[in-house]
Amino acid sequence: MDRDTAEPAVDALPGPSAQKWTQFHQEYAAPSEYSHEFVWDITSEADGPFVTDVDGNVLLDFTCHIGAAPLGYNNEKILDKLREFALVEPMKIAGQDMYFGAGDDPETSAFPSSSHLMEKLVDATSQYGMDTVFLSNSGAEAIENAMKITHDHNPTAKYAYTFEGGFHGRTLGTLSLTRSNEVYTRRYPEIAGVRMVPFCDDQDCSADACRCGFFTGSGSQLRNALQPEGGHVSPDEIAFIVLEPIQGVGGYRFPNPEFVAEVGDVCETYDIPLVVDEIQSGVGRTGKMWASDHYPIEPDVIASAKALRVGATISRSDIFPTEKNRLGSTFGGGDVLSSMQGVLTLEAIEEYDLLANATKRGQQATELLRDEAPEHVVDVRGKGLMLAVEFDTTERRDAVVKEALKRGMLTLGCGSQTLRLLPPLDSTEREIELGIGILNEAIESARRQRTAV
Repeated sequence: MDRDTAEPAVDALPGPSAQKWTQFHQEYAAPSEYSHEFVWDITSEADGPFVTDVDGNVLLDFTCHIGAAPLGYNNEKILDKLREFALVEPMKIAGQDMYFGAGDDPETSAFPSSSHLMEKLVDATSQYGMDTVFLSNSGAEAIENAMKITHDHNPTAKYAYTFEGGFHGRTLGTLSLTRSNEVYTRRYPEIAGVRMVPFCDDQDCSADACRCGFFTGSGSQLRNALQPEGGHVSPDEIAFIVLEPIQGVGGYRFPNPEFVAEVGDVCETYDIPLVVDEIQSGVGRTGKMWASDHYPIEPDVIASAKALRVGATISRSDIFPTEKNRLGSTFGGGDVLSSMQGVLTLEAIEEYDLLANATKRGQQATELLRDEAPEHVVDVRGKGLMLAVEFDTTERRDAVVKEALKRGMLTLGCGSQTLRLLPPLDSTEREIELGIGILNEAIESARRQRTAV
C-alpha cells in the first residue's frame, strides 16, 4: 500500500468474512462498545490512516483507535526503528522488579526501556516541575494511581471533586469520578466523598454572565463549597480535584478559559492537588504535548495512556509516597514492547515536528468543515487533531457515522450528538482533504435522507 496514493475502496460493510468474525467474537465475548461493522485484518496492507479489513475493503481510519494509535497503522516513523531490535520473549513481564533496560549503560542501551520512557515523560512535564513516574497498563490504572498517591499525600482527606460530563475509566475507583453516562455507573458502588460541579464549555460564559451554573456571581460552585468561602468542606480534607482539560467521552467539550482559570486558582489558593486526565487529549493530540498547556493551570498530577501505549501517572516526588511497595505490583510497568513504542512515539513527535503538524492539519480540517457546514451542524471545534462536529440531534450524528462508513471512513460518536475525529498526528494535507471531503458528503447524504422522511 502506498500511503501517498491510497484511497478508500469499499464493496460491502460488513462483508461476509467480517460477519463471520463478528458472530464468532460475540459468541464468547461480554457485551462491549462494539461500534462498527469493521474487522481489521492485521495480515493485510495498512499505512498511516489507511487500513484493510478482512473482506479486502480499504478504509480511512480517522479514529486512531480512539487515540491509542497516534500515528495510525504500520507507520514507518516507528516501524523503521522497531526493526532494529531483535525482540525476545517474554515481552510482557510482571512489574519492574527484574527489568529496567538492556546492556551495560542506559546511555548506550540498544533498547529503549520503561526507564527511558519515564525519563522522557519527566522531560515532557518539566514545565510543571514533575520528576517522578509510575507506569501501569492502562488509563484507568493511571487515574487509580493518581487517586492513591494524592490520598497518601493527604492521609486525612475524605473528599474529591470531579466535573459533570467527565469520564475517567471503567474500574470501580475511576467510575466514582465518571459522570458522562449513567450506563457506566448504574448500581455500582462508589468511593465515598466524591462531589461533582458543572463543567463549563460555554465559550461566552463569564463570572458576570454565567449560563452553565458553575459561576455564581460571588465565586463559583467549586469555591463556594469550601469552608473559608462560606461552604462546609475544609480544603484540607480534599484529596484532589480531577479534570479533563478537554472532555473526551463526554462530548469533546472544550472548556471556557475563565472556568479553567477558576479551577486552577482554587487549587493553588488552597493547595489542593489538581489531577489532569490527559489519557485522550495528551501526547501531542491537541498540537501541544499536553492539552493542559493550552490553559492557565498548573497540574500536580498528569494521568496519561493511549498514545503512550502504557498507562503513566506523572507527578512530583513530594506527592508520590516514599514507602517501598506502596504502589507497585505485577501490573506496574510490565510491558516491555509497549514502553519501547511509547519512547519511539515521543521521539517521532519531536523528530518530525508533529505538534506543529497537528496544529496545521487541525486548522485545515476545521476550516474545511466550517466552510461546508449546513445549518444542522451546531458546532465545529477542535485543538490540533482533536476535532469534533456537533449535530442538532443524536439521530443525525448516528446517520452521519453510518454514511461515512459506507464511503470507507471510520469515525466515532461521543457525548449525545457529537462526532469525533482523531486523524494520525502526521496526517498530510491530502489525507485531511480526502477525509473531510468524505465526511461532508456523508453529512449531505444524511441531510437528504432526513429531508425525504
